[in-house]
Parts: sequence; C-alpha cells; structure tokens
Amino acid sequence: MFKRTLFVFALTIVLADSAAAQKLVIDVQGVAQPTPVAVVPFGWQGSTPAAPLDVATVIKNDLRRSGRFAPTNENDMLQKPTDGADVDFDDWTILGVEAVVVGKVIQSGENAYTLQFQLFDPFTRRQLVGFRMPASRGTMRSSAHRAADMIYEKLTGIKGVFGTQVAYVVAEQQGKDRLYSLIVADQDGENEFKIMESKDPIMSPAWSPDGRQLAYVSFEGARSSIFVQTLRTGSRFQVSNKPGINGAPSFSPDGRKLVITLGGVDGNPDIYVLDINSRQSTRLTTHRAIDTEGSWSPDGKFIYFTSDRSGGPQVYRISANGGTPERITFEGSYNARPRLSPDGTRLAVVHNDRGNFRIAVMNIERKDLLVLSTGRQDESPSFAPNSDSLIYATRQGGDGVLETVSADGLIRQKLASGKGDVREPVWSPFPRF
Repeated sequence: MFKRTLFVFALTIVLADSAAAQKLVIDVQGVAQPTPVAVVPFGWQGSTPAAPLDVATVIKNDLRRSGRFAPTNENDMLQKPTDGADVDFDDWTILGVEAVVVGKVIQSGENAYTLQFQLFDPFTRRQLVGFRMPASRGTMRSSAHRAADMIYEKLTGIKGVFGTQVAYVVAEQQGKDRLYSLIVADQDGENEFKIMESKDPIMSPAWSPDGRQLAYVSFEGARSSIFVQTLRTGSRFQVSNKPGINGAPSFSPDGRKLVITLGGVDGNPDIYVLDINSRQSTRLTTHRAIDTEGSWSPDGKFIYFTSDRSGGPQVYRISANGGTPERITFEGSYNARPRLSPDGTRLAVVHNDRGNFRIAVMNIERKDLLVLSTGRQDESPSFAPNSDSLIYATRQGGDGVLETVSADGLIRQKLASGKGDVREPVWSPFPRF
C-alpha cells in the first residue's frame, strides 16, 4: 500500500519566525513517492471562537516531516468531515488518498479538553485507528504529537517519535568569549527551552531512561565535572569531580549508574561505572591506551567504548561487571563514539570514510557497515527511541548544525538553529504518559 523508492525529494519546513530566531529550521529529504494522506481540519466544540491549538496542522506537519507522507492540500479536499460517520470514501479515492484522518477538539471545562481522531483507509473503507484523549492548553501539542505517533505507527509499522525531545549544546560568540547553552526542544523544534548556560564549555549531554534528567560535563571552575540535572525543577547535583578528566557520561538502562571516563592527573583515560547514589566508582579498563566514550547495551550487560589500544580508534565492548574487552569494529582505520540502538541490533559510530568523518551504522549480528551521512566532519550520533532514525552533528559553513537520517539512509533532515554553533545532540527516550 505504501510506496518507497531510492530517490529523494526535497521539502523545507520553516519553524522559525522573527520573534524566535533560535528555533530549528527543518529541511527534509524523503522518499520520492511519499504516500498521499489527508488530515482534515479538526472540528471545535468550545466556548471560544477557536481551539487553543490547530491540532490537524501539527499532525499534518509531523507526517510531512517524516519524509514518508504527502498530506493533501486543504483546498483540494472535496469534503471536510470531522466525524467518521460523515466520511465519503469515494471523494478520497478519487483524489488517490490512501489514508484519511478526521477529528475534533471538545472543551469540557475551563482548561479541560478531549482530543478525538479517527484514521481510515478509504480503499477498504475500514477504520484503522479511533482514539480520544484528555488534554489541557499546556498539553494540547504533546497530545497532537501522540495522535501523530499512533497514526504513523499504524501506517508504517514503525513506532512514531513525534512526541520525543532532543537535547543539544549551542555555543554563541559574545565578543571575545563564547556562551554555552544546554537546550531541550521538541523533536519538531518547538518548545525550545534552556536547561543551563555558562561561559565555560558544556559537553556530552545524556538522557536518563525515564527522560526526567540529563547528565552532562561542565568545565566550571576551569576543571571538568559531571552533573545530573532534573528537567522539571532545574535542580542539579555533581556526581564526579575527580582530579583530571571527568567525561562522557551515559546512563545505565535502570538509571541507577553512569558509565563515565576518568583520567587522573597523568591524563590516561579509562572506563568507570559510577553509582549515582553512593558516588562510588568501579574501574573497568586498565590499559595504557585511551579508553573513552562508553555507552551501555540496552540489556545492561555490556558497555561499548572507544579505544586506541589497537593503534587507532576502534570500538570495544566489555562486560558491565568487568573482564577482558572484545574488539567489535574492524572495517576502516577509525571507528569511534559508539551508540547502540534501543533494540540492540545496530551500532552507530563515527567512521573515517576516505578521509571524511561520517556517521555509519553496523549491524551487530552481520557486522556489515553502512555509511549514512555525507559530510566531512560529522559527529555525535544518537539513535531515536524507535531505532529507526539517528540524529548527529555536522558542519554547514562555519557553524555546527544537526541532521537526522533514517537507519537505511533514505530519509534525511537538516535542523539549523537561528544562531550559534549547534553540537552534541542526543535523542530522548519515549515519553512516559
């Protein structure tokens, strides 16, 4: 039912305006024959002239931005029903539309609403999804993303990530100094807010498994330290401030530990596991080589890390309980910054591709490597929680920008901030409702 080819088309969605120049601008390259769908303007039953949010537009933009769908222009719609009982399937099959979304927003209190929607296949005349959910003014956008996620999953078989967030670092030049900000934004670039800012560098943000906290490295006081910060309250606490290197934190799947890189005054980095509550650390590697950039396997049994013990940067893994490291990557002279897909089937790395540093994905079982990015200096890969896409940092002119790419390399998005050097992106887990 849903078409897919190796060619791509280009589409630009501008999410920035003059009043908010820092919002991300998203440029999409997707499949050449995206599936035609229709998201009919939602009905509104409430005490004001219009709903707090145009839910249909949010859903439509989510589907368009995925690169897999081409929403029908509202002016081309032969009918605009808001309830499934009023859908004339013939009107949609004439247009060649393969999926139709109808719905409405109903006000039930001062700040209480119900969002309901239905998804239909006009060719089989079947309802594929029907759902209603509560919402408030503050949660209306996240409810719209949730609806888009459900529609996307039903049509593609892939869990949607429209309701997720992205954390990243922005460095802005201010005279002779630089101001560093840790930013969290919705996956579509909306609701951008600043977690912290500092005149000292901020590096290596990492999400907790429940999406409530971020760990990161800060160079406050001219030395590296690792902090964990709670997003809702803004409170933070320092978990590692040892002499020398404190870097590259990554949460364990249960959220109780961090794998970190420590290097004493001699500057020789090794992999450690840090218990967040007790602050006690356990050393896993003892080699004279540089061991860094650790990350956990989804089952918590292994830690993957970068080491130059073989003469150049390659990926190794070691039991989370310690033991002898095992080399994982062999293709090429440089493979670094390992990140596992949440389903545990793929490993993302920064790979030296004929002199260019690009993002590649290795199938864990087959060991084959697929280069996904096309830049000269791409870095910091991070998988989406559905394992189907990655986000990474690249260069555009003199600034860093973010890109996302599907795990098969066919669908690509560029996310450019209004100002500043954007770097170190990391995709959040699925939200917990």
